Amino acid sequence: MGREPRCVPTGNEWATLRGAPLVAHATPQAAYGIQGDTTIKTEDLQYDLPQELIAQHPCEPRDAARLLVLHRATGRIEHRVFSDTPEYLTRQDCLVVNRTRVLPAKFVARRKSGGRLAGLFISEQSPGSWIVLLSGVGRLKEGERLAMDEPPWTMTFRRRLERGACEVRINPPDPASVVLEAVGDAPLPPYIRRSTDDPIELRQRDRRDYQTVFADMPGAVAAPTAGMHFTPRLLDEIRRSVGAAVADVILHVGLGTFQPVEVEDLADHPMHSEWYDLGPQATAPMLKAREAGGRIIAVGTTSVRVIETCAKTGTILPQSGWTDLLIAPPYTFRATDALLTNFHLPGSTLLALVYAFAGRGPVREAYEAAISRCYRFYSYGDAMLIL
Repeated sequence: MGREPRCVPTGNEWATLRGAPLVAHATPQAAYGIQGDTTIKTEDLQYDLPQELIAQHPCEPRDAARLLVLHRATGRIEHRVFSDTPEYLTRQDCLVVNRTRVLPAKFVARRKSGGRLAGLFISEQSPGSWIVLLSGVGRLKEGERLAMDEPPWTMTFRRRLERGACEVRINPPDPASVVLEAVGDAPLPPYIRRSTDDPIELRQRDRRDYQTVFADMPGAVAAPTAGMHFTPRLLDEIRRSVGAAVADVILHVGLGTFQPVEVEDLADHPMHSEWYDLGPQATAPMLKAREAGGRIIAVGTTSVRVIETCAKTGTILPQSGWTDLLIAPPYTFRATDALLTNFHLPGSTLLALVYAFAGRGPVREAYEAAISRCYRFYSYGDAMLIL
């Protein structure tokens, strides 16, 4: 596979990448009414992105990704690299990361005729009972048995559900994590171009790459991509040199997070529930940061949704359950003080969340600046720090 197109940085950009901050814009936050934006329409979430800026592979090393820093108070933009992140943290701060681990949820099933059906695991309802997406599901008959790539497992089609999903039965009914570990590949989004004919080495690399370094709780079918920029060395620097706390939460990312908005008014968009957990061991450093005058810095929109779900009363409380929280303007954040995030797809609720946090105008200026400087977008792309 050939290397993806890359832009050649200008002289100013090379200086920036070596650590010298570059101010790109200075639009006052108040001009856009942060936390006071009116309700947005779906068309407000659209923007044009050149296809060559969609990252096909992560940076190596991970913390060599570029970092756009947006200061909400002034609208100022800086162009840095992700390894500069500790410069923006203090010992009073608490970084909140999502430690969900992505299941190898993409698989292939085969009919007796030899036809291949691409599949994506969504959830396990009970032992051996799965909800999946299957290509060509319209041709399947109830009770039809499909072979999987690795014996001894087979899949029996049971019934079609809404939005292209279907219910299947796995035999033997081993835990989904066990079956998928043997037969599955990384559930990369379709804008990351891969083929079923790709060499096994690339498929194995994607299974490693499409995870964060702190992922240890299997359950997601998509990655919390903002966390993929961290390396063990960078986390150690944040903890030891800066002295900032790192708290972990869990939100098992489902397909609903990335479901495109198909209604005119975002308020009418149905959010699918996702399971989350915020334990006392994570709550304590977050509350300590607040008491010390520090900030709660969410790594990714998934961490934001956990934090804000658990702070509905105004106080962050340990809890777990299912959340369908949709964050979009006008939303008042109760506990999130800063946000590390990737550059998101047009028409997504993720972009709406970023609008709510920083204002539609400043975010659109930041995205325009990133596009003009050839930042890499989406899951394997570069990052944005909103202060």
